[in-house]
Amino acid sequence: MSELLRAGRAMAVATAVSRITGFVRTLVLVAALGLGTRLLDAYTAANVTPNTIYELVMGGAVASVVVPLLVRQASRPDADLFAQRLLSLVVYGLGAVVIVTVVAAPLIVDATVSSFPPPERHLAVLFTRFFMPQILFYGVSATLAAVLTARGRLTAPMWAPVANNLVVIATGLAFVLVGGTGRVETLSTAQTLLLSIGTSAGVAAQMTVLAFAGRRAGFRLRLHADPRGIGVRRIAAMAGWTIASVAAAQAVFVVSSRLATHAGTGMLAVYSNASAMFQLPYGVVAVTVITGVLPRMSRAAGRRDLEGVTADLSHGLRITGVALAPVAAALIVLGPALTTLVFAHGHTSPDAARLTGQTLAAYGFALVPFAGYQIMLRAFYALGDTRTPALISVGVSAVTVTAVLVVSRFTGGARLVVALAACAVVAYTVGMLVTALMLRHRLGRVDGRRLLDTHLRTLAAATVAGLAAAGVAHTVDGSFGAGTGNAAAVVLAASAAGGVLYALVARILGVAELRVLTSALRPA
Repeated sequence: MSELLRAGRAMAVATAVSRITGFVRTLVLVAALGLGTRLLDAYTAANVTPNTIYELVMGGAVASVVVPLLVRQASRPDADLFAQRLLSLVVYGLGAVVIVTVVAAPLIVDATVSSFPPPERHLAVLFTRFFMPQILFYGVSATLAAVLTARGRLTAPMWAPVANNLVVIATGLAFVLVGGTGRVETLSTAQTLLLSIGTSAGVAAQMTVLAFAGRRAGFRLRLHADPRGIGVRRIAAMAGWTIASVAAAQAVFVVSSRLATHAGTGMLAVYSNASAMFQLPYGVVAVTVITGVLPRMSRAAGRRDLEGVTADLSHGLRITGVALAPVAAALIVLGPALTTLVFAHGHTSPDAARLTGQTLAAYGFALVPFAGYQIMLRAFYALGDTRTPALISVGVSAVTVTAVLVVSRFTGGARLVVALAACAVVAYTVGMLVTALMLRHRLGRVDGRRLLDTHLRTLAAATVAGLAAAGVAHTVDGSFGAGTGNAAAVVLAASAAGGVLYALVARILGVAELRVLTSALRPA
């Protein structure tokens, strides 16, 4: 387990840098295009589309099929040939998807967002066509990252997105320097091309970094005219269930996006940016744990060592819960102050920034359940079972869609985006509990008593810390005016008080994982 912690420290650093630069990228784009503007809404609608299609076609299969498969093939003499043929299959398949989606861009935009006026719709279609090659870039990047993961190179794939973020940051800054504003009407052809090409160039840079890392790891980047010989039918059968679950998740995205666009001008960007901030701590902590634990669980499953799978799963869940509980409390208490601090610049209105924070605060309640749910799904993937997690995911998506449709009948306007985030809390909590029950049936045990004990102690510590942070925030609020300076004072004072109190109470309550976590992050 110490090996996992050491690797986890390096991965956490890489992931933190990646997520921080990604966050800066979001800030630059929001400042340049304007939170609450039609320009950012059109850009956001187009930019999430290739990610959505990639996830639908392939993304879910990487975690559920590709990584466990490559891990099991890694020790065989033809491991490189297998990986090359797999990469060839990805290139040919996603290349065809790119061609189809570029042609179908107007239909895709209309299916995702239906309330854009003609100028905004035209811009969204144009952006979408330029962004579609990202589907291929993401697919090649994911496959190369899986190859590196199977070879034990866990850190390199986490550094690659930094290149993507830096390119897009440069694009956003260049847009401002050439006189770009947050208005669709004043957008020139050159500015449109700058945003379009620069955004896709970022994903291409990420792919290039991974190709270079693959070469350094001894993997030759070679395409084969005939990609057969890797069990395509078996892979397709395993991935089929994952595609079904991803399709259900994308249905949630489409329904939520359409509801957000109907909530008012700029509401899609508000909802998307709150979701992006919610994903930041999840990406730094839970994705790091998942990346480190999945290969270990896959190897243990290959040896039919169910106790080993359970041990790695329990460790990952406990470490993740201890790390994310105080972050969740901070999001709940400091959501509006955080988003005012980071978004209330450039063309962004203070009201839009505060609404983003209220949405983020609602998301905060979902952080720990969402992370636990995602980690437990990976245990099924390690066991070679894609059917069970797919059925669970479809159920979670059904709960989410039902919830958002119900709340949309009773809530409208700006409050709707906050309600959409609250629906995620219900869905992910249900998903976490159902997944735990199914895993217990499959593994025989999931270390439930230890998990419950750790999480209850952690919840108590986070609650005390959150209440203290709220008291400090209320005391400091308004002392420095009403702008970003006041928000910075609130965030710094409340975070310091809450963080110290969380560590103190957790230690008093005997949360051993906190000591393990801090020792793993301490420089060697």
